[in-house]
Amino acid sequence: MKYRGLLAVAVGMMVLVAGVFGSALAQDAPAGWTVPRTVDGTPDLQGVWANNSVTPLERPPQWAGKARLTDEELAELKVAAAAVVASGLDAQFGDQLVLKALEGLTDAGSYDTTGNYNQFWMVDRDFTHQTSLVIDPPDGQVPDVTEAATRRSQERRAYLREHPADGPEDRPLGERCANFGVPRLGAGYNSYLQIFQTPSHAAILKEMAHDVNLVSLDGTAHAPDGVRFWNGDSRGRWEGDTLVVESANFSSKSSFRGSSDGLHLVERYTRVGPDTLNYEVTITDPTTWTQPWTVLIPLKRSEDAIFEYACHEGNYGMDGILSGHRADERAAAAATTQGQ
Repeated sequence: MKYRGLLAVAVGMMVLVAGVFGSALAQDAPAGWTVPRTVDGTPDLQGVWANNSVTPLERPPQWAGKARLTDEELAELKVAAAAVVASGLDAQFGDQLVLKALEGLTDAGSYDTTGNYNQFWMVDRDFTHQTSLVIDPPDGQVPDVTEAATRRSQERRAYLREHPADGPEDRPLGERCANFGVPRLGAGYNSYLQIFQTPSHAAILKEMAHDVNLVSLDGTAHAPDGVRFWNGDSRGRWEGDTLVVESANFSSKSSFRGSSDGLHLVERYTRVGPDTLNYEVTITDPTTWTQPWTVLIPLKRSEDAIFEYACHEGNYGMDGILSGHRADERAAAAATTQGQ
């Protein structure tokens, strides 16, 4: 591995490693631990849970064919990641911290030339032996997209080239603060959730955009197919000690990685330790991916509060975008008139 040479600085970095990253998250119940239960006897999943996992969504080529790191490899990765943090590079969001560590710090500058804030301001990341969040397919890769999905993407790009901002509807939903989609898989940016339980419902509050998924547990059927929702229509059930949430009826206007209104999610929440909640989601959309795929993220209990996500549609950013495009249109029209 390219980052193996960084072990030469291990002695100097180990204090930083211990302070910044802590220990790896467990995914199996510790000996003697039993699942806590609510007054109605179901597993108690309540509290704030953080996705600060450093594991990339897809398995990097350096780890091809390897589902789990050895203890030695995990220790090496922590050292390499600590070197990235100490390097002064721009903040590494999502998968970027591990990918930069695997590169071996060949680039001492900014990875995106934005003049972004550095890693000091980012939340501490959690390490496990996983080499990818994708656990199925076994190669750790998101399946290929279908021809239909490719056509949709091409048509959308072609439209936006001609109509980048005729109105707010042309801009991405996240940019409009209208909707950020589900499931939320990215770590280290508003990646916390809080679970509340009653015998008949579970409420899952997402820090990102303060969305609440209110999940009925009483056997109520899904809404009729003609009723569509930004984040799907969710129904839940208990399978042993696992809370299973199925979501369907997605709006054609919402999108997860280019998905269609045929998106179907099966999310599984399983308490596997005093401070670990395994979140597993299987994503199915036959018009978008050639096969279903499954992600596993060990969430870590947090004493931090869920903070407001202060983003709303119609904010000054959208005003600036639309005003700028109107100015471009006036300038183009003036240039055409002058050329006649």
